[in-house]
Amino acid sequence: MGTPTDPMGTTTTEPSRPVVVLKFGGTSVSSLARWRTIADAIRERLDEGLRPLVVCSALAGVTNALEELLRQAVIGQQEPVLGAIRERHLAFAAELGVDAACCEPELDELSRLATGAALVGEVTPRLRARVLAKGELLLTRLAAAWLETQGLPVTWIDAREWLVSDGRGNDARRILSATVDAGPDGMLVRRLSGVSVGLTQGFVASDPSGATVILGRGGSDTSAALLANKLSAVRCEIWTDVPGMFTADPHKLPQARLLKALDFAEAQEIATMGAKVLHPRCLAPLRDAGIPLQIRCTPHPAMEGTLICADAPGGPAQVKALSSRKGLVLVSMDTLGMWQQVGFLADAFAVFRDLGLSVDTVSTSETEVTASLDPTANALDDEVLAELVRRLTPFCRARVTHGCASISLVGRGIRGILHRLAPALELFEEHRVHLVSQAASDLNLTFVVDEGTAERLVVKLHQLLFSHRGTDEVLGPRWQDLFGTGAGRSAKRVVPWYETRRDELLAVAHAGTPTYVLDGPTVDARLASLRALHSVSRVLYAMKANPEPALLRRLAAGGASFETVSLGEIRRVREVVGDEAFVLYTPNFAPRSELEAALGLGVQLTLDNLHPLEHWPELVAGRELFVRLDPGRGRGHHAHVRTAGSRSKFGVSPDQLARFAELAAAA
Repeated sequence: MGTPTDPMGTTTTEPSRPVVVLKFGGTSVSSLARWRTIADAIRERLDEGLRPLVVCSALAGVTNALEELLRQAVIGQQEPVLGAIRERHLAFAAELGVDAACCEPELDELSRLATGAALVGEVTPRLRARVLAKGELLLTRLAAAWLETQGLPVTWIDAREWLVSDGRGNDARRILSATVDAGPDGMLVRRLSGVSVGLTQGFVASDPSGATVILGRGGSDTSAALLANKLSAVRCEIWTDVPGMFTADPHKLPQARLLKALDFAEAQEIATMGAKVLHPRCLAPLRDAGIPLQIRCTPHPAMEGTLICADAPGGPAQVKALSSRKGLVLVSMDTLGMWQQVGFLADAFAVFRDLGLSVDTVSTSETEVTASLDPTANALDDEVLAELVRRLTPFCRARVTHGCASISLVGRGIRGILHRLAPALELFEEHRVHLVSQAASDLNLTFVVDEGTAERLVVKLHQLLFSHRGTDEVLGPRWQDLFGTGAGRSAKRVVPWYETRRDELLAVAHAGTPTYVLDGPTVDARLASLRALHSVSRVLYAMKANPEPALLRRLAAGGASFETVSLGEIRRVREVVGDEAFVLYTPNFAPRSELEAALGLGVQLTLDNLHPLEHWPELVAGRELFVRLDPGRGRGHHAHVRTAGSRSKFGVSPDQLARFAELAAAA
């Protein structure tokens, strides 16, 4: 096996073999079973006549453990964490069946670094970079030893000798989130020409002086892309625990569809707007060199993934994905003085720049600018935000809003299909929208909403945008069709009642259709589940849904009450169920005769307007009244039905409550 300073230790391949870069993330390198998959992938690439260069992340969870090690070292409590990291790697060596001595030098240096941090009580960016790089260095030492036992001609390569940063950025940024210039590198091509199988680290690089730097969280994807660019690889493969990019997060929405093909701009937009499969910085080096990127699934290596390339089939203008990010912070800047003022935006955003804050999305008007900040790209502690507001105060009135989330509709030609998105956009009517931003690239339309509403909105939007679309050259199968699980977790499928009674339903259909069929046991189960809720004292069935007598008797037997809006519905309940049933009646502008008749049938009256109290107070005198309130905002609006607000005919508005109470007391 080659050494860090001699990456040409194995010379068993001819120089003409084209390079393919394979990157494996933390979950893909953390078990013997996964390494068997990796070994098979290497052999397949060799059989294709390719030269594989394997780029690895640290064992899953180890980078977090190294961060914790530094936190504990500052207070002199590093030994327990250090011991846990050592044991994790020794246990993995035992699982692989290799001698752990190959990683002892790295573990010993890690111990010295932690001790040094404890002695000075401080962690500098240089020290942090050296410690965090150990995860990848330790893993690849063990992996190289195991691959050799499998008869593979592997050469361990120190990524710090192959990737050198450009030195741009402030002190901390150029060490902890370093950038590396892309471009073909003939020297690296020559160095790799004698290597059959290369194995190196993601995330890790060096600066021009040779000191260790890191590429920031998610930097292993970027490492793979940079190496593919520099080596003029035929393709780059990112292996992870999902088979590709999806129309939404499949772990939260099992109906999400696999995206079979994307161009680089679309993939960049989806990754930037919140998808976790790829780091956004990895795409530019591949795009610039015209190198296709394949996303593959380590647990299911034969599964079709996502292909990202320059000539991906685009199809017509369409939304291809929904991306969501939580934890955003909004900064609103308003002043009348900005109207037609030259340089206001330059002055304001210079403050963000000086504080090292990267702005995410921006929305402007004549008197206000709102910008969103992503905490994954910024240090957004209270002190930083307070300083931001203080520095902005000379230019404007600045306000900070926490607890926001963005929802982005990503695809080609969004501006051209806004008219087709109208049903989807109506969903936002009942939610507070802080910011709307339409990308200049015409690749996304982004809404910033309250964080608590984002997940439900994504589910509803996905249903509207994708449920009716079939499989084509862009859209593949649903996550649940690929894995047969719900929300990304193992779950036993609940068989719907209509599948278990298929033959009976077909027999009913033969007798004539259309036919409305209800399953009694399912009705019983749904009612029982509602009545079991401790927060619900009474469950009412809306008569307008279905007044079938057998259904009403079944519901009454199960303990349901009944909600009505007409005299006919009340009479049906009394005829079928009897006088004992609790009936709630809401006379929405009913005539006096109907109200009198309903009250004579022993109903609980709900009033949703002032009219009965103003004109017939004697009818309600001495009665307990329920009041239907209009809070001003509704849910489930339709273009022709408004359940709340100024255009609604349902409910007593807040400004009418005092008058309602006055009239009720007088009656």
